[in-house]
Amino acid sequence: MVLGHHSLTRQRRSSLCSLSSSNSFLDTDPAAPISSPAVSTTFTETVTKKVSFDLPYTLLSDRHWATAQTRKPPSDRFAQPLPCTAKHVNPAWGRFAGNEWVTVMGCGAIVLFCPLLALLACICLKHFNGGLLPTLWTFMTTHPVAFIVRYAPRPTAGASMAYAGWLLFQAALYAWLPSPIGYGQRTPAGHLLPYRVNGIHAWVVTHAIAIATVCAGMLDPAVIAKNWEGLLIAANVYGYLLAVAAYLKAHFFPTHEADRKFSGSMVYDFYMGIELNPRFGEWWDFKLFHNGRPGIIAWTLINLSFAAWQFQLHGYISNSMIIVNVLHAFYVVDFFINEDWYLRTIDICHDHYGFYLAWGSMVWLPGTYTLQAQYLARYPVNLSTPVAAAILLTGISGYVVFRSVNYQKDIVRRTNGECMIWGKKAEVIRTTYKTEDGKTHESLLLCSGWWGIVRHANYLGDLVLSYSGCAVCGVHNILPWWYAVFMTALLLQRCVRDHSRCLGKYGEDWEKYCRRVKWKLIPGVY
Repeated sequence: MVLGHHSLTRQRRSSLCSLSSSNSFLDTDPAAPISSPAVSTTFTETVTKKVSFDLPYTLLSDRHWATAQTRKPPSDRFAQPLPCTAKHVNPAWGRFAGNEWVTVMGCGAIVLFCPLLALLACICLKHFNGGLLPTLWTFMTTHPVAFIVRYAPRPTAGASMAYAGWLLFQAALYAWLPSPIGYGQRTPAGHLLPYRVNGIHAWVVTHAIAIATVCAGMLDPAVIAKNWEGLLIAANVYGYLLAVAAYLKAHFFPTHEADRKFSGSMVYDFYMGIELNPRFGEWWDFKLFHNGRPGIIAWTLINLSFAAWQFQLHGYISNSMIIVNVLHAFYVVDFFINEDWYLRTIDICHDHYGFYLAWGSMVWLPGTYTLQAQYLARYPVNLSTPVAAAILLTGISGYVVFRSVNYQKDIVRRTNGECMIWGKKAEVIRTTYKTEDGKTHESLLLCSGWWGIVRHANYLGDLVLSYSGCAVCGVHNILPWWYAVFMTALLLQRCVRDHSRCLGKYGEDWEKYCRRVKWKLIPGVY
């Protein structure tokens, strides 16, 4: 486990964070500086041609760093880097170049077909009793036009207007609710950006208003569930428009030009993004708002709405539905309570803003992470008391592990390794790394407690929580298990990405850590 001064981990999204000692000011994967793709004469060259990254990085002055260290709200000068002749020290820190044709075609396929998968799940639940295989068989044996005419969800004006109102309401809460100021990691170009960290306030206000309007008889508690098809289509449209807007903004109105990264492939750049932290003005951050407001706040509301719809359809709320709502609420509320951590995770510090984050946060998260509640509303599963209790306790234990893992990271970061882990002094490897200006800085590799057992203990707790939420749906249909399958693939891929980054950053010290902590995720298995 990597530790450093300005980094923590977000649930599900990242595993390794560098919490550098007090003399470190950069602890993120440097993205390559801006360059212009070369002109090519064929389509293959256009979408896959690799370009060089030759322009220098820039770093903040000592005066701006001192200001950021005191965590005072900065002026608009916080993002004015000084010229520097240092170049990219280690390409392994940044995201993949994306210039291989297989990668490009894969990204293009995701952009085209993932929205169809989200809508296909909706069709599966409504028309095929939640059976994924019958849905796929009908899809493959029916003319596409006939399938769409008969089964495809339909947009509605009411749902589209409601979705637009939802976005505007969350934008107002993001902009105007009282907020402490949090800081992310320093970007490759030297910017240390402030963020409005008021997500827990927005979640509480939103749910309080929803509960009040329902209790007053002004709102049907199942309104989201009853209009789900139209809302999902509206979210898909907005997700695409957001990705296009982010792509065009990166080209014509970039917030920080030196933090852009071009791969040379239009398809890959659209999918993975060009700008690292696109903003309007000083405070309106595309990433934090879209990743951490409309979709994830809606998550618990969607679950509650489908629980209400289950009651309206069947006259009761099953214990399986209650467990899903409880376990998902644990995750969502924990995310907002610890929102400041999210500012130093892979989403904010490493991933550029493109279709991957834009569409994913607006459609994939609320559309597929809530599949268990969607399924149970139509097809209730009644668990015996011992089974229900066992699943609930297993899910809560996964959350406890996850929170304990992150606590160990936090206390080692705050004490620079001078603390106790499980009754013993924390064991760390004190390592160094270089930033773009050629300076050497210190970090800690935590190798005791949970992090002495496996390298990604937080992922392990996360997966236990994910599988518990799916287990309440039974094994009759595999669709509700899609969430667990997706999380497994995502986190295994994160393990590979984290290893590559840390190996490039810490070199021999990372290899030493890996020899000491052999297992990546599950002791004795992987």
